[in-house]
Amino acid sequence: MSKGTRIAIRQTKTIHDNEETLPRYDGPIHDHWRMAALLKGYRIVDRVRDKDHVLLECDHCGKRHAKRHSVVLAAATLLCPHCQLARMKTLAARAGLLFLRRDPQDRAYAFFRAPCGHELRRQFSFLQRVSRGDCGIRCEVCHGVREAAEAEERGWILIGPDPLGNPNYRVYRHSGDCGHEQRVARANMQTGRFTCEACGDCWSAAPSNIYVMSFRLHKLGSLVKLGHSRDPVSRLHHQLRPAPGVQSEIVRILPMPSGHAALVAEQAMHAQIKACHPGAEVPSHLLRDWINVGSEVYRQQVEPMIHRMIDDLEAELGA
Repeated sequence: MSKGTRIAIRQTKTIHDNEETLPRYDGPIHDHWRMAALLKGYRIVDRVRDKDHVLLECDHCGKRHAKRHSVVLAAATLLCPHCQLARMKTLAARAGLLFLRRDPQDRAYAFFRAPCGHELRRQFSFLQRVSRGDCGIRCEVCHGVREAAEAEERGWILIGPDPLGNPNYRVYRHSGDCGHEQRVARANMQTGRFTCEACGDCWSAAPSNIYVMSFRLHKLGSLVKLGHSRDPVSRLHHQLRPAPGVQSEIVRILPMPSGHAALVAEQAMHAQIKACHPGAEVPSHLLRDWINVGSEVYRQQVEPMIHRMIDDLEAELGA
């Protein structure tokens, strides 16, 4: 039997690692190879594939993988891919994801299943930041649905990302007959603090509202705020931003024909309150840790007077 035939026969013999069946290579396993592998936490099972590879068995997980014997002899740390995969799955679970598979195009990335059911592609370093609490997981599909819903609530249609590349902006189209498209910061779309460049009015001419809000603070008790805003809900949640633990609600809203009319009416009511209850306004330094506002917040005893004034204004507007 020729040497070539013997080599061909030997190479038909196979040995299994944990992922694939490998051809066994007929050659010696040198003692210094074995010692180097032992020092790194592995046992050399056999030679596989070709003259350069050996099959290693991990002391930690007991699974096998092929590696070049030059890597075994090198000074660098020898990583077990099966242990790495187990750590990746654990890290993904801690971040609330299900590991699916590694990205064959980039070993730094992998694919995961999010709790919403969508598939995400993320770096492993990102999962480490999530596990530390440095950031959260965001599904692009669900995030896009939320952004579209936010726009729809304001009467706009989400078109796409900002053509100028600013991650805080999007392009929207005004619904209805207007159809105007413009760049809007997502934060402004959420709060409603913008107008359409084609059909929008300035704040003084646009419709507005007189509002009454109530707050209950742990040390100051119940308070009431009188003001005007085109969007009182946005004013409460995105501008006043009550601190955690502060109970807040919008008690009353009176639509006004314009921002100017609302401002004039509000200023007149504040003047009446200060004339009748000169000590009722809460000092701003008592509020700064609880509500993002500096004035026009009163003790609760003023609230009945505020409602009487709004009743009179409502009757005047309806006359």
